[in-house]
Amino acid sequence: MLFGASLAAFGFGFMQSNEPSVAKSVYEAPVKIGTAIGDQAPEISMNGIDGKKIDLSSLRGKLVLIDFWASWCGPCRRENPNVVRAYQKYQKSKFKTAEGFDVFSVSLDSNAESWKKAIQQDRLSWSNHVSDLKGWKNEAAAIYGVSSIPMSFLVDENGIIVAKNLRGMELHVQIDQHVAKLR
Repeated sequence: MLFGASLAAFGFGFMQSNEPSVAKSVYEAPVKIGTAIGDQAPEISMNGIDGKKIDLSSLRGKLVLIDFWASWCGPCRRENPNVVRAYQKYQKSKFKTAEGFDVFSVSLDSNAESWKKAIQQDRLSWSNHVSDLKGWKNEAAAIYGVSSIPMSFLVDENGIIVAKNLRGMELHVQIDQHVAKLR
């Protein structure tokens, strides 16, 4: 179940405005909720592989890759090793403003066993795997406008989309922009 169906704001310090697509920070100007770069990422709240709900907003403070994929998707499975390398490379990195890096995988699978098996086979070692098991009718995919997979959104520590549709080295290039440089 998605709480983002009305694209409500998530996180601390936010209040919903009269406009359903705009969140107002107590401290800042209004932030548009949407899927464009610069927008506040819509909340995703779905069940994980253990059946327990996981919220995207629970990762606030970290740089997060939202990764839409499926076990039956050849291009997704070919991209998974790159996402694994990025996770391994950046999970313990020091960032300019974020408190770490994580991956939030949203599966467009409809078969739970295939989904879980692909997670194991591809060694997707992060803990944030969610799906509503509705295939292409996945609620998060609809809200994020996902019409092909793999599709990804890089979200900063404040929940703002800073890049999207990252594959291959471009994923690493975009994450590197947030890594604190040693002096």
